[in-house]
Amino acid sequence: WLDTAADRAPFETDFRGLHHGSTPLIALPESTARVAELLRYCAAGRIGVVPQGGNTSYCGGATPRAGDAEIVLSLRRMHRIRSLDAANDSMTAEAGCVLSALQDAAASANRLLPMSLGSEGSCTLGGIVSTNAGGTAVLRYGMMRALVLGLEVVLPDGRVLDQLAPLRKDNTGYDVKQLFIGAEGTLGIVTAATLKLFPRPAAIETAFAAVNDLQSAVALLSFALSHGAITAFELIPRRGLEFVLQHIPATRDPFDRAWPWLILIDVSLRAASQSGTAQDLLTNAASANLIVDGTIAQSLTQREAFWKLRDSISEAQKPEGGSIKHDVSVPISSIPRFIDEASRAVIAALPGARPVPFGHIGDGNIHFNISQPVGADKAAFLNRAPEINRIVHDIVHSLGGSVSAEHGIGQAKIDEITRYKSPAALETMRTIKRALDPLGIMNPGKVVRI
Repeated sequence: WLDTAADRAPFETDFRGLHHGSTPLIALPESTARVAELLRYCAAGRIGVVPQGGNTSYCGGATPRAGDAEIVLSLRRMHRIRSLDAANDSMTAEAGCVLSALQDAAASANRLLPMSLGSEGSCTLGGIVSTNAGGTAVLRYGMMRALVLGLEVVLPDGRVLDQLAPLRKDNTGYDVKQLFIGAEGTLGIVTAATLKLFPRPAAIETAFAAVNDLQSAVALLSFALSHGAITAFELIPRRGLEFVLQHIPATRDPFDRAWPWLILIDVSLRAASQSGTAQDLLTNAASANLIVDGTIAQSLTQREAFWKLRDSISEAQKPEGGSIKHDVSVPISSIPRFIDEASRAVIAALPGARPVPFGHIGDGNIHFNISQPVGADKAAFLNRAPEINRIVHDIVHSLGGSVSAEHGIGQAKIDEITRYKSPAALETMRTIKRALDPLGIMNPGKVVRI
């Protein structure tokens, strides 16, 4: 355990520095048995428990509240890969394993773990299961929920639920493990998971396509999906690219002309003989008047440079001052309407505000970030966040979308969802919470109030 003020400090503030709390103790169990013992003790004393993995939550989901009434339970010492079965395309690992280490382990067996996130060098398995993480490969492989074959969970009273069997079919009643995927630690502690692996592609071709408008971007997605094995399809706006080129070293525009929208596309090849698939896609898309320009990465170095442009957008917004961020999803067909309506509404409320909508257009998930007006006061801008959130989220809701696509609820949206989820859905969530955690000790104040 850790209990000095200096040791506790990194665990008491969230990744974005927006949520701050306090805890008297950081518990560092090294086994499932120790986690179970700890939860039995906390249940007896009605002590709140805040599970924490890599502490990369964007919503304060792993941050204790103020008052020293909750301990933080870090799983970072539980980092064993228990088994890897290449023939079954499965791997069982403990919750503290860092995602990049799991990717490397799969690669060592010539297998692919397709979950890929910007925080993959620090986020951990328990966290990405508990938040149902998304990332850049959802279009092809699905969110974390689609990659989980089994779970080991310590329940709030200390009992261990072992459902780690690496089965793809098991119709023996309720699929209980699904309750804990995306629950953000409010129903129990995920201590291990069995994951689905895939054959590694023979190669990945990466292309940039330029389009004049968002309607063309959506049409290009349908065209691309019918053309080949598209793994990633990411939207980059001109303003976001300009921020990157200005603030991130060793970056350059992939085109000679300043196109308004870029699409970054990954095509996975099953065999080396399929090379040229991305080039064929761009050629055919140009013939169909879906794109106005295109370029293909000619080397791994250039592919990494292409992806650096996409992955650096959030970082490049920091020098531009305050940023109000949204992680939303709408039906893919509604993306152009959403970005247009939300951008106009935000600028009307905050003249000079600079929307930067980017992200996973292939699965309908847009990161609708808004940079402050040039020269504005950062604190005053950020104080407008509740008003701006309401504007954006109301538009999302009107289009049948979700106010949280992949980042979760945590503390940040626990009240927000009461406006958008139906009373029946909220009461069902509360019923599940009360049934599994009647004492309310699991990650209190997150996801749903009881």
